[in-house]
Amino acid sequence: MEHPSVIRPADCAEWRPDRMGKGTIFESPRLLVGLIASEPGQFHALHAHARMDKVYQVVEGEGVILLEGRELPIKAGELVVAPEGVPHGIRNTGGQRLLVLAILAPAP
Repeated sequence: MEHPSVIRPADCAEWRPDRMGKGTIFESPRLLVGLIASEPGQFHALHAHARMDKVYQVVEGEGVILLEGRELPIKAGELVVAPEGVPHGIRNTGGQRLLVLAILAPAP
């Protein structure tokens, strides 16, 4: 993808029947913008990042963000910040597809 440009996340989604789809929309030394595409029941396992913060921005659908031992319901238009070192993950608990931007700074 050529940058700068207008990006429609849904056009970049990689939907997979066997596991959650992940892709990168933009990456620089300072920022990574990824895309998580989850069918109902799929998930992104609990994990943490050293020296970077992460923002989950729900584009469409609904699910649960796992954050520091809590399960936070989240839906389209909402976001959650996972600061450096805080365990986090995401699960599609809805009956529809879940599309989430994952923004990391600085980039891994």
